[in-house]
Amino acid sequence: MIPRLVVLTDRAQLRLGRGLVRTVRECADAGLSAVVVREHDLAPSARSALVEELVSVPGLTVISSRIPDPRAHGLHCAAQQGAPPSAGRWGRSCHSRAEADRAADEGASWVTLSPYAVSASKPGHGPALPPGAYAGHRVPVLALAGIDARNAAAARSAGAHGVAVMGAVMRAADPAAVVAGLLEALA
Repeated sequence: MIPRLVVLTDRAQLRLGRGLVRTVRECADAGLSAVVVREHDLAPSARSALVEELVSVPGLTVISSRIPDPRAHGLHCAAQQGAPPSAGRWGRSCHSRAEADRAADEGASWVTLSPYAVSASKPGHGPALPPGAYAGHRVPVLALAGIDARNAAAARSAGAHGVAVMGAVMRAADPAAVVAGLLEALA
């Protein structure tokens, strides 16, 4: 089962001087148990090395975004990306109930459903889905976009299994404190 909190990486949003591996390790120390490694622009060897290093973090489930990696514990597919050919844990980015249903039909273990709220990471992405969009799915749904400790509990109350967060963690001065606040809000 996918945990209630998943962090998506984006090293471009990190504050100056912050490294991605250090940030993820600090978040794991604060209780984070799953991360989706994006970093699509890295050379294949560098991205593979990043996944390998994060897999070594005790208790951390590492999910590769879009690009299958044999070291990762799962794959998170883009909205229009087909189901992976190998049977394993995978999820998909969705933007409607119909897309979430299709992902479930194809064997997804979870979906992200966005946008939940206005997102600083993707300005103009929207409008936000209605709160009712998050309830009653056959697979766990993670609300994504514009999520922080102030609205994470509301996403759960709307029916989401949990939340997927990128910007609020990646842009934070203290990412581990943000993770701790999100976990508290989701408890």
